[in-house]
Amino acid sequence: MKHKIQIKSPATIANLVCGFDILGLAVEEPYDIMTMELSDQPGLEIIHLDEYQLTTIPAENVAGGALLAMLEDVKDAPGLKLTIDKKIKPGSGLGSSAASAAGAVMAASKLLQQTFTEEDLVRYAMFGEKVASGVKHADNITPCLLGGITLIRSILPIDIVKLNSPELHITIVHPQIEVKTSDARQILKKEVQLKNAIKQWGNIAGLVAGFMKEDYDLIGRSLEDVIIEPIRSILIPGFDEVKALSKEAGALGGGISGSGPSIFMLSKDKNTAIHVETAMKDVYNRIGIDYKTYVTRLNKEGIKIIE
Repeated sequence: MKHKIQIKSPATIANLVCGFDILGLAVEEPYDIMTMELSDQPGLEIIHLDEYQLTTIPAENVAGGALLAMLEDVKDAPGLKLTIDKKIKPGSGLGSSAASAAGAVMAASKLLQQTFTEEDLVRYAMFGEKVASGVKHADNITPCLLGGITLIRSILPIDIVKLNSPELHITIVHPQIEVKTSDARQILKKEVQLKNAIKQWGNIAGLVAGFMKEDYDLIGRSLEDVIIEPIRSILIPGFDEVKALSKEAGALGGGISGSGPSIFMLSKDKNTAIHVETAMKDVYNRIGIDYKTYVTRLNKEGIKIIE
């Protein structure tokens, strides 16, 4: 048995505009570095090397919550030490909590030579998401674990569909403001008009079909949200202008990443993605909000063992 394993756990984009809580994709950057080691001390020790001052109490830590759930099913589990170097800023809308939760259970599963299924790992990691937001959801966890684009058909029972992943370049702008997932959920309406539900179902089906057929025009036409985005976008200054100018620059479309504040846009090629980045920068330079941008690609591998 190895005594140490190190992984890269990627950022993810959830919802993919119309697919609230059921669609997600992984990106190549940013990512967290996580190191799991066997320990002579019983129990679980968590160390953070980053600047975010996250709790290291296992039951209150996202990675810890996922690991504790998993270790309940590991007979005679040894002591573990988990060191996290977090590059995905918490509260960015880029799946920071999912990267911690999914990365932790994947690393422990490999280190302890367990034979858990993909569904098992998703189930354990969702306990981490519950620590983060109070709700178990898998639209960030699943692409983080499996890579590419995933559809969560159900979480009770867990039923995951890995979709075809066409070549996509992704531009992300992260305005340096805070939007808490719990707050972004609370403002959502509890009821949806039937006409909007029908339109949303059509967009979700069209988006999935577009991915499977590698039909970029269909992908672009289907990146429309008539239920969630109109409400959540009011929490993100500059959102409407970023979206309009990004599409003018050639993006297929995009929207809020997770619950925000990050905004993502999909493009067919890198040059377009770079032009989209320029448009995003122009908006936030003009309105005077600090930001960080990424021009990256679809990550088809998911969590990667690097040591």
